[in-house]
Amino acid sequence: MSPSVALKTARADCGQFAEDVACYLSRTPREMPSQYLYDELGSALFEAICRLPWYRITRLEQELLRRHADDIFARLPALSTLVELGSGNGEKLATLMKTPARGPMTAHLVDVSPNALAAAIRALSVYPDLALVAHRATYEEGLVEATRERRPGGQTLVVFLGSNLGNFDPPGADVLLRGVRAALTHGDSLLLGADLVKPEHELLLAYDDPLGVTAAFNKNLLVRANRELGADFDVDGFAHRAVWNPQASRIEMHLVSLRRQEVRVPAAGLDITFQPDEAIWTESSYKYRPGDVRAVLDRAGFAALDQWTADGFALTLAGAK
Repeated sequence: MSPSVALKTARADCGQFAEDVACYLSRTPREMPSQYLYDELGSALFEAICRLPWYRITRLEQELLRRHADDIFARLPALSTLVELGSGNGEKLATLMKTPARGPMTAHLVDVSPNALAAAIRALSVYPDLALVAHRATYEEGLVEATRERRPGGQTLVVFLGSNLGNFDPPGADVLLRGVRAALTHGDSLLLGADLVKPEHELLLAYDDPLGVTAAFNKNLLVRANRELGADFDVDGFAHRAVWNPQASRIEMHLVSLRRQEVRVPAAGLDITFQPDEAIWTESSYKYRPGDVRAVLDRAGFAALDQWTADGFALTLAGAK
């Protein structure tokens, strides 16, 4: 089978961005949806974060994928369809595909970033038995499209890595995983990567690195609002702040106003007065314990088949009940 690529788009970004900013910035406390961190520059900055010595999630997950790819494919003898939610640059799935224990398959890549999808296609096009379909869409939209095209009689594996589940609060994680289960049939599986709870100083270094890359990633959200929505955020008027919330088991990222300032967001119809130290909550990253991962999967209708851990990261293969 020769490599083939199809691109499907299911988003009208600017209008939805304006609607979401109008909604979330009007809340108390003020928020911005984390999905908008990943424009072209944001995606590039996140790739840089993944290479920082203090952010170990990517390296730990890659090592677990390399070590256990054969085990994963052995559990799925009729695998014909892969669906990666949040494909990023394709490196994670490429690591999994390096095992020889596989046959012809179709991989559906789901991401909101067109640049990430382009990078993923480049990374995965080297596999001649892998047909590629790129979905520029949310997880939910892409999953529906991908599973609609599944091969009769084959198994489907949904791949959700990079600890992306941690971006959802517990009720949201339950809803998302139940949605994944609803799209699958008995015999299909989910491969889930989750970052685990670790000492606070390690977590804070990962999300507030000494080089300031994570700060630039976070503040780029303001740059994007200025560019796409006509906002007039003073980027230097906000500081990046990362906080560990042990009660909620999450890292929180905020943009904190350094002074009293007026901000206009014309496309969202907003005129906002920020007070000194007033924050915009931009992202949460929930951290799990191995048993918590199995529990959230069980609630969603999955049974853990295997779980591998390394230095504060867990990779879990679960079957649809």
